[in-house]
Amino acid sequence: MAILDELPSDRRAWLDCLDETTFDVFERLDAVFDPAERVPWNVKLADTPMGRLAKESGGAEWRALGLWGQLRLHISVGKGDYHRALTSVFTPVLRRAPRWTPAEIELLWRVAVTPTPLGRDQQPADLYRLPLAATRRLPVAEREPYVEFLRQVKDHLAQRPWGATDSVKRVIDNLLADHAGDPAVAAQDLINELDPFATLLREEYAARFGTPEVLPLLRHWTTATNPRPNAAWLDQAAALLTPDAVTLVKDVLGRIPGYRERVEPHPYRPVVTYFHEHTAVLVRGMVWTCELVGEPWVTALLGDVAVATGTGVGGSGPDSRNERTTNAALGVLARRGGLEAVTQLARVQAKVRRKSILALVARTLDGVAEQTGLSPEQLLDRTVPSFGLGPDGTRTEHGLRLSADGVIAFVDEGGKVRKTIPKAVRSAHGELLAELRATAKELRKTLPAERFRVERALAGERIWCWRDICAHYLDHPVTGRYGKALIWEIPQGPAGLPVRAAGGWELADPQGRSIRPLPDTPVKLWHPISAAVDEVRAWRDHVLAIGLRQPFKQAFREVYLLTPAEESAGDRSRRFAGHVLRYGQAKALLTERGWTGLSLGHWWAEGGYNQAEAVKELPGLTARWDFHLDEESGERDAYGTASLCVSGDIRFTDEHGRRVSPAEVPPRVLSEALRDADLAVGVTSTGLDPEGQDDYWHSYNLGDLTGTAQVRRDALTRLVPRLAIADRLELTDRFLRVRGDLRTYRIHLGSGNILMEPNDAYLCIVPRGATDHVFLPFEEDGGMLSAIVSKAFLLVADTTITDPSIAHQLR
Repeated sequence: MAILDELPSDRRAWLDCLDETTFDVFERLDAVFDPAERVPWNVKLADTPMGRLAKESGGAEWRALGLWGQLRLHISVGKGDYHRALTSVFTPVLRRAPRWTPAEIELLWRVAVTPTPLGRDQQPADLYRLPLAATRRLPVAEREPYVEFLRQVKDHLAQRPWGATDSVKRVIDNLLADHAGDPAVAAQDLINELDPFATLLREEYAARFGTPEVLPLLRHWTTATNPRPNAAWLDQAAALLTPDAVTLVKDVLGRIPGYRERVEPHPYRPVVTYFHEHTAVLVRGMVWTCELVGEPWVTALLGDVAVATGTGVGGSGPDSRNERTTNAALGVLARRGGLEAVTQLARVQAKVRRKSILALVARTLDGVAEQTGLSPEQLLDRTVPSFGLGPDGTRTEHGLRLSADGVIAFVDEGGKVRKTIPKAVRSAHGELLAELRATAKELRKTLPAERFRVERALAGERIWCWRDICAHYLDHPVTGRYGKALIWEIPQGPAGLPVRAAGGWELADPQGRSIRPLPDTPVKLWHPISAAVDEVRAWRDHVLAIGLRQPFKQAFREVYLLTPAEESAGDRSRRFAGHVLRYGQAKALLTERGWTGLSLGHWWAEGGYNQAEAVKELPGLTARWDFHLDEESGERDAYGTASLCVSGDIRFTDEHGRRVSPAEVPPRVLSEALRDADLAVGVTSTGLDPEGQDDYWHSYNLGDLTGTAQVRRDALTRLVPRLAIADRLELTDRFLRVRGDLRTYRIHLGSGNILMEPNDAYLCIVPRGATDHVFLPFEEDGGMLSAIVSKAFLLVADTTITDPSIAHQLR
């Protein structure tokens, strides 16, 4: 049947603009087209009867073929069909790029925007291909008659985000921007309001994006659709780059670290929106442009963007907010090269947990290291910035002092350090203060990355030469903050804390005996697992005696030796199996410590299965920790997000996937993996819940102490005699016993929960923060040691407690 007969009567007037040659082509094509024929999804025009007819066609015939295909598809969709042979027409027609007449373009658009009898929602995006291509080839002045069609399609697609590819939407946006009139409106046409960040850009930066100095580059940014920029893309960006555009790039990308995702409720799981694909393309174009900017702020800004977009929702987790943006930032850092980029890569390595991003960081570090002839670890050692700090870890100008901990203070003429900076100093040295604040901000970002790196070296048993330790960990104003507080040892030799002596650094043991290693002497961080019990005890006493606060647990580090149960179990450890943990908190904590893959949920398509394993790569091995949901989980969580999980066995495999028994795992590697597990249980167990009273809660609160709790007890044996309330305290095997005026209390050293004598009634106290009553010899303990000491001070003076929720329980 001919097209003229199949078109509804109110649309036959569309064809009045066509000539006899076009109708002749229509007639021949109608004769060979069979609507009932089914064809493969990837059919090519050359394999169809229409293609064989078109083989010898000229320009006019190809235009007629395109018009016929457009009309036929419109008719086909109106009948509830979507004939694939018709869509095969458009690509070869576009390839031959015929010069369409205004009447033909008008016809293409009318067919594209007119709803079929089944409704506009059934309008296929393929109908937009020919009119968009024909309009795009016209000079701007000749496009004006078709602008209204473009706006209709844009409004339609805004209601159906899935109704066309992003490339189609970008073409429409760019065409409309040419006819906006107002530059700000032109920019808004290119920045679709599809996520909160795009809304921010439209509201705060549209006028700047729309200026003649930036708008051409904005168009170019919206073409950043490939994984990486090619030379032609960068050449065009360089030709369009202006000082105004550079400033805008800095300002816009500088907003990303403070930008947060939008989380909307959903019956099954929350819907998270960070960057829509359209926004991500624009941001990626701006990131790529940083490759062309030689300003000193670029490298740090790229690091900020990589960390912000590379971390998961809420700033942690094994996923990435927008991995494409992260990879773009890392790619530019890699191509810029230089030692400055290494610091930012170290920040990403410390914060981001997505395996694919970490693999890219590792490859980038390997590439930079190969260029310099160093290992990646040596490269990281040598590229920690000093931030202008002197050997003593401070920088002081006009009384303003920046310390290695990132704190700015004021030093008066008498040498007294004051937290408050006088108004006169702020006025007289405003520029210096602003510079110090910016430096302090960067310094505070670097410190956790360096702390993470040093602790990882302890767990991995890395070996340096003494010359490098002195240069990069003792004399360095930033890493020296950590290196001077740690115990170093010569393999199979003495261990000591660094002390400055005439002519250099030495290592001094707890008895004050010192040794000066030769420059090439191998040195590593001391670990208690390789030391005798008396040596560990001596170091713990010494650290407390001199008031040394270590950046992480070293002297008081938990040690997990192989147990008989693990030897008999063969290929697994069940030491931390059977614990009920708060799932979200456990996942976040393990992710921060390098474990990945833990994903549990009630619906497999939404959040995972009811069983999963957390995985961590270790030196030469992989640790795998099983988890599952309990039987009541679905009903308890209303089949939404899982709230609790149950821990299972820990297993180890080698690089070939072969099971390795715990007895075959190197002692330090085993101990560090089990330490992570103990920390996860100790921080996220439901046994810590003040409202808990089930069997698991009782067993957790009255059971034997874990390795972490045992170290906590050991620390308390040294701390308690130093406390002002020591005469009211007694340390038992599992409890700190506190004698108040009203009652006597027992604080469990594992959970921190409190039982009151004589009937072991439970006392609920929700801690409100750490205590200042006692010096702690390390910076982290999950907060439990501080909480126990704080509760002890509170309960000793139980008659003065005014909190009604606590006082009511006491009486």
